Amino acid sequence: MKFDRSFLLLLFFIVLTNGSVFSQIKQTFDPFTDEIKDKLPPLSILLDSAIANDPSIHFRNLQITVNNCKVKIAQTDWSRNLGLQANLGYGTIDYLNNSTIGGSTPSSYTTSQNLTQYGLGAYVRFPAADVVGRKNLIKLAKAETDQAEQMVEQQTRELRQKVIAQYNDVIVKQQLLKIRLKYLETSRISMQLAEKEFANGTISVTEFTRLTEIVTHSETDFEIVKMDFKTAYMLLEEMVGMKFNIY
Repeated sequence: MKFDRSFLLLLFFIVLTNGSVFSQIKQTFDPFTDEIKDKLPPLSILLDSAIANDPSIHFRNLQITVNNCKVKIAQTDWSRNLGLQANLGYGTIDYLNNSTIGGSTPSSYTTSQNLTQYGLGAYVRFPAADVVGRKNLIKLAKAETDQAEQMVEQQTRELRQKVIAQYNDVIVKQQLLKIRLKYLETSRISMQLAEKEFANGTISVTEFTRLTEIVTHSETDFEIVKMDFKTAYMLLEEMVGMKFNIY
């Protein structure tokens, strides 16, 4: 039995994770200290999984199978011009007999016999229109197969590019999340100092308000980047048809 590369890679990944793709042990993950790329499957596994689970590629592969069948049918279509023909019959046959003895008046009598009759023959037909038409059908079926194969190749290449882009987007979004967290922590520390200085009358209301707005914007930006990271992660799961079980 032969297995394609995608199946073997997925099987290898299942063995490494000690279970099926959808029953992996949950992995704990801190987005502010851990690296998401260390928790995700290898990129090659993600690419093969995306191709294996993509409905449009699966549809195109079915088209290739159908077109290959059309080629085989067109190539063997000539056989309909060859054939055997057989006849079989059974019945009673009457015979009329005339006899004359010694110049006497001829006498007639009939006899009957039960017979089985059969016939067997072969025929060959090669209409010119069928010969030309069969060649055209074979050429058309092969062209449709080539067209479907090229479409699969194009869709596979585009899907690989999307998965690569989404994979890197998840990594980038996590780095942005770390940066925003540091900025948010810094702004909060500054705000704590500003509150003490404002209580002591060291800074003005305007300065205190400005620092408050900075903290507010920092918190807003942090929440947006956190949601962007989560969205990118979920999109990657959806694109490759796998659940990473990272929490």
